[in-house]
Amino acid sequence: MSNKAAPFDELDRKIVAALIANARASFAEIGAAIGLSATAVKRRVDRMRENEVITGFTATVRPAALGWRTEAYVEVYCEGAAPPRRLAEVVRNHPEITAAMTVTGGADALLHVRATDVEHFEEVLERIRAEPFIRKTMSYLVLSHLLPDSAEAGAREPAPEGLGESAADLR
Repeated sequence: MSNKAAPFDELDRKIVAALIANARASFAEIGAAIGLSATAVKRRVDRMRENEVITGFTATVRPAALGWRTEAYVEVYCEGAAPPRRLAEVVRNHPEITAAMTVTGGADALLHVRATDVEHFEEVLERIRAEPFIRKTMSYLVLSHLLPDSAEAGAREPAPEGLGESAADLR
């Protein structure tokens, strides 16, 4: 097969939108909604996976159902220039950290932390602060989600803008 990636067209956008809305939808269901055969949908999904447009399939779980009732964002400030690779090693050692990224501005990194309660969050924070290159942290406990249907709130993720119709619109 050629190394040149096939173009990403409107049918691909509709397939991706359908999978984002419901990753368990069958190729036949998606095909019926967008006017393709199940085989054609499968070929396109296989191509998009090969080209890393689709990088995986996942389940979205409501964190409170797993006992994660406390949520916070933590700004991390490092001594000197801590390389992102070193920060990545640290956050991988904390299962409570659900997302981590380097950022611009005063902080070096931003962590999204979930914990069972405030005491558990404090324990996680102390473990993070124990790292020798971390100078300080600033924490922000989440009180409520202003967008309760967002993936961050544990809701099923809606199709992003620009990907075409949602699965509900496709049916």
